Amino acid sequence: MTLLSGRQRGRALARLTTAAIAAALVGTTAGTAVADDGPASDPTALRTAMKQVAERGTALDGLRAHGPKSAAPGTFAPYLPLNAITETGDLLLYTPNGDGGLRKPFPVKPKGGWKDVDAIMQVDFDRDENLDGTYTRTSDGALRYTGYNADTDLGRGWDTYDVLLSPGDLGGAKEADVLARDGSGTLWLFLAKGDGSLSARKKVGTGWGQFTQIAGQHDLSGDGRADIVARDKAGVLWLYKGTGDYKRPFTARTKIGGGWNQFDRILSTGDLDIDEKGRADLVARDKAGALWLYKGTGNASAPFTAKVKIGDSGWNAYRLFS
Repeated sequence: MTLLSGRQRGRALARLTTAAIAAALVGTTAGTAVADDGPASDPTALRTAMKQVAERGTALDGLRAHGPKSAAPGTFAPYLPLNAITETGDLLLYTPNGDGGLRKPFPVKPKGGWKDVDAIMQVDFDRDENLDGTYTRTSDGALRYTGYNADTDLGRGWDTYDVLLSPGDLGGAKEADVLARDGSGTLWLFLAKGDGSLSARKKVGTGWGQFTQIAGQHDLSGDGRADIVARDKAGVLWLYKGTGDYKRPFTARTKIGGGWNQFDRILSTGDLDIDEKGRADLVARDKAGALWLYKGTGNASAPFTAKVKIGDSGWNAYRLFS
């Protein structure tokens, strides 16, 4: 599998990126962050990996030094890791390289210990653009939140949902909330609290079974509210702008464009290219296993630029990709 860098920003910026990331990873072996051994059900290994991911994110903050420093907290999209689980149960975390692409992954131990995980959601709760917590669902339907200072078991029964997604704050508080779609196509909203616990579900609407992919991480339209995109069975991608009101979290959909059936996975980790405006981007994997980046524009009428290839074939080797 080959990682391709994004468009070059200049030698000075590249040196800044290298130096910043190196400083954040002092003490690791050859720049590779590996979590301590432990069973998959034990949050210790995951918490260690989260801290290392956050260190990388802090290092990347320097790339926004020329951006709007007066921006309010939460203006910028977070830069969260891309999660990949192999068929043998290895969990790999890919983080932005500061140049529109992804760094080589680091594994989360124990090796092969993530076979029972079938959904991962990572969140920025305090709007500092860095990873604060991770939701994991296992094949028995149990959902757990792992934070730096709190671990919350959210019970079983979550296998009722075929889509789990945390696109950011949908209810007007600072925490990133959770969307879930059940087998009947009904979409539900769970408001999050600071310890990762979730409110009783609130019905968003029916008819969401028409979509084969739903994705989002922060604002796509430029108004500061979390949005989502959804692809229908005909391959048309639609934008649902967030309202910030949990009673009616989205406006009526607007069409982005067709042709999206060329991809078997569409997702967002936030601001992957780490631009000075902090816009949320979209990642798509095609059926040949290549990875593409759609940079966010912050414009609802045309939310993405033309796609840029950031990974050669081989990305379809993962059974879970989020």
